[in-house]
Amino acid sequence: MKWTLISITLGIILFFGISFFAEPAGIEIIPYQQEKTSAPIAEEKQPIKIILAGDIMLDRGVEYMIEEEGNGDFRFPFLKIADYLKRADIVFGNLEGVISDKGIKVGSIYSFRSDPKAIEGLISAGFNVLSVANNHAFDYSREALEDCLARLNKAGISFVGAGFTENEAYSPLIKEVDGVKIAFLAYADLGPEIWRATGENSGIAWISQNDIEKIKQDIKSAKEKSDVLIVSLHSGEEYQKTPSQFQIDFSKMATDAGADLLVGHHPHVVQPNEKYQNGWIFYSLGNFVFDQGFSEETMQSQIIELSIEGNKIKEIKITGIKINNFFQPYLEISDGANAKL
Repeated sequence: MKWTLISITLGIILFFGISFFAEPAGIEIIPYQQEKTSAPIAEEKQPIKIILAGDIMLDRGVEYMIEEEGNGDFRFPFLKIADYLKRADIVFGNLEGVISDKGIKVGSIYSFRSDPKAIEGLISAGFNVLSVANNHAFDYSREALEDCLARLNKAGISFVGAGFTENEAYSPLIKEVDGVKIAFLAYADLGPEIWRATGENSGIAWISQNDIEKIKQDIKSAKEKSDVLIVSLHSGEEYQKTPSQFQIDFSKMATDAGADLLVGHHPHVVQPNEKYQNGWIFYSLGNFVFDQGFSEETMQSQIIELSIEGNKIKEIKITGIKINNFFQPYLEISDGANAKL
């Protein structure tokens, strides 16, 4: 009897004890967390990225491959490299030939005019700044050039080195990224002087030796308005691996005047790079998208990737590019394909 009462008593205590400490139904128990007193960690600011590419031509053999192998999709030439390009805040290249369906052919047998759908390919690859200062800008007359500029404007692609007026053609294009002002100027010394934009007449930023002093002042002025200044020059001899004297003289003048980087186009092959004073000179990047499959040299190029921190260029990466049989550029994977300056 005694042990029976003790058992009953212990059972009652055990029952009420468990009920008291158990989680009440419908009430959420939130574990105690010590109050955080430390300040949140600031997110590290990423460097601004700029990629500079060579000559881009989307007519002739390139368009043939787009139709035959790419089912008419103008993204086709860029499929193997678009993801790499789109990492950058600004992607720049030289547009060889107008994008238009207007005008009549007035140039040589080597005249280029790309289908208006070509803009779709450029957008898909991330191109948002193009130089139009080159010897193919007037292949299909002034009408086609103006139509091309209007189409680029409508598509949100900025252009430099050409314009509807002299002031527009010779003025710097300034893009602001995270508070950093990045300016572009572009010039060409090829073709006749009548291609020069004058007054209220459209044209390109055509130059000669007689314009050097004026251009020097324009470069100084552009640098005063920007943090980083990139100057493009369309000049030199086709297929020559060494720069002409004009290329050398102009590039050093531009750097002395304030350009942080000088990038060249037109020779269709890669020419030397050099560090000069406080800037860098890339005399020719070579072809980026082109149908010149007759030599190994014309089927390769280099692209330049700039990292900008604190309003200055902190790193320059040079990446080798090859062009396949379908005229698609792709990253070269081999020893020595990448370099840093």
